[in-house]
Amino acid sequence: MNSKTVTLITMVFSLVVFRLLPHLPNVSPVAAMALFGGVYFVDKRLAFIVPLLALLLSDFFLGLHQTMLFVYGGFALTVLIGMWLKHHLTVANTIIAVLGSSIIFFLLTNFGAWLMSGLYADTFTGLLQAYVAGIPFFQNSLAGNLVFTAIIFGVYGVLKSHVNALREI
Repeated sequence: MNSKTVTLITMVFSLVVFRLLPHLPNVSPVAAMALFGGVYFVDKRLAFIVPLLALLLSDFFLGLHQTMLFVYGGFALTVLIGMWLKHHLTVANTIIAVLGSSIIFFLLTNFGAWLMSGLYADTFTGLLQAYVAGIPFFQNSLAGNLVFTAIIFGVYGVLKSHVNALREI
């Protein structure tokens, strides 16, 4: 394993610590890790494995739940968005990627909550209620995604400017 891959893995696993510390609901680094993995891991398998493994390890501490399939699916889609972003990497496109992945995650996970939780009627109205109930969490999630994406991409940008082995995408 080369120094670039080790650096990327270390950054992702270091950032997941923020998920384990006290924080506002849904303000976590996981989407940023998935987007980052999609952009910077050359090996597409690692792009998926590293962020999702970091998420899984933190879930062992935080608790497993019935909507994990939807959560992990949302983050896998975020990795795919990161793979697109890799070839279109600008600040504006990064913001668009964060917004798009946040919306997809919101839609997918609230659908999962509607489908799996038993909290909502099995009707279209119940689905809408699940989405409305998720709006406050979406605001926090989007804010966290923007902040943590800026942090991880910014730190890596600084590292790349100082370490020759990290300069190639």
